[in-house]
Amino acid sequence: MVQTPAKPETETLLLNLPKTLNLYVTLEQFTALAACNRELQLERTAKGELIVNPPTGWETGKRNWSISGELYLWWRNAGEPGEAFDSSTGFTLPNNANRSPDACWISQERWDALTDEQKDTFPHICPDFVVELRSASDKLKSLQEKMQEYLDNGARLGWLIDPQNRTVAVYRVGLEGEILSNPTELSGEEILPGFVLNLRRVWG
Repeated sequence: MVQTPAKPETETLLLNLPKTLNLYVTLEQFTALAACNRELQLERTAKGELIVNPPTGWETGKRNWSISGELYLWWRNAGEPGEAFDSSTGFTLPNNANRSPDACWISQERWDALTDEQKDTFPHICPDFVVELRSASDKLKSLQEKMQEYLDNGARLGWLIDPQNRTVAVYRVGLEGEILSNPTELSGEEILPGFVLNLRRVWG
């Protein structure tokens, strides 16, 4: 008796999509897509639109590494307060969007308040602190809208770092955004006491 090989659960196909076409997926479908495409950074808007971000170039990757590394060192040296994450971590925000900040931090109190189910795969929470690093292909307006989305869903402090223009937009709850021109460092303020990001390594 000849056995027929089992059909693979996934099949790779090349599909070119026009820019005018938007794809919408449920949270369950998004989770399945993310599991099968770990080389991509996938996001999903509150309306369910799928956003596919290709792998970053070396310059953006190096800058991301520097930012995440500085945040990790602060977290470790401060006695591991809260939980810190890099750009590979996705979160389900209260508005149902799935987002992956380039670096972020969540207070221990808010993290511990989550159930095991809420922490599963994409934790159902918006980080207290978020960083977005603009790459050459990123549209500034889209990143600005994402930063506002973080604030609307629970973030208390956010940095939008734009190496192209050497500017940083600082977002705070209840305040107008502040634009810093060519700063050399950023402070975590009262949200992350003692955390200072050296931007010299980011500007390159």
